[in-house]
Amino acid sequence: MDQFMDQLIDRIYRTLLPGLQIASLDPHNPVVVHHVPSSWKLLGAGNYAAVFYHVDYPDQVVKVYAPGRPGLDEEREVYRRLGSHPAFSECLYAGETFLVLKRLYGVTLYDCVHLGKRIPKQVIQDIDQALEYARRRGLHPHDVHGRNVMMLEERGLVVDVSDFLQAEACSKWDNLKQAYYQLYLPLLAPLRLRVPYFFLDSIRWGYRLYGRLTGRRSPARSPSQLP
Repeated sequence: MDQFMDQLIDRIYRTLLPGLQIASLDPHNPVVVHHVPSSWKLLGAGNYAAVFYHVDYPDQVVKVYAPGRPGLDEEREVYRRLGSHPAFSECLYAGETFLVLKRLYGVTLYDCVHLGKRIPKQVIQDIDQALEYARRRGLHPHDVHGRNVMMLEERGLVVDVSDFLQAEACSKWDNLKQAYYQLYLPLLAPLRLRVPYFFLDSIRWGYRLYGRLTGRRSPARSPSQLP
């Protein structure tokens, strides 16, 4: 590790972890963050972990797993296999309860639809190519949905890879692509419609309910790096 990373790791152990209060009350809902120490900002929260950054180190994020929640070792292995790829983050350091990751900037496709931002085909193609790259590395893209993929300067990024070791099939990305080509491109994109969050959330919860009723597994872990 270089001096820069040494200083960041020191900050994590001295100022973040001792004062951080985080709990996962329900594996199907985001973790609850009760207190964030000074100079640290909460960036996003998933069902097993939350993501923070320090104001002096904005290009790195710290993903802290809630007490008793698994997944850190698996996620570290995913990043090891991915190596360096422009559509994915990278793991810069792994502690017992946290990972230091390269920060990804951008707007989630979920938010793009809400804001009426145009999503070009290149974004979808980039994500497709990134997921195929992951498969060639022995991984199984899982839980890839609108909140876990982003657009930056009309290029696609994959934010959350924590479930990429799960071998069972997952159709979320295929479903999103189908909605993109059959609904978004012909109807929403030309009109630049802003879709309310409550409508998007209704679709998301309906899909989750459908998955439970039909026996499809909905992954419990989806911490992200949402800006």
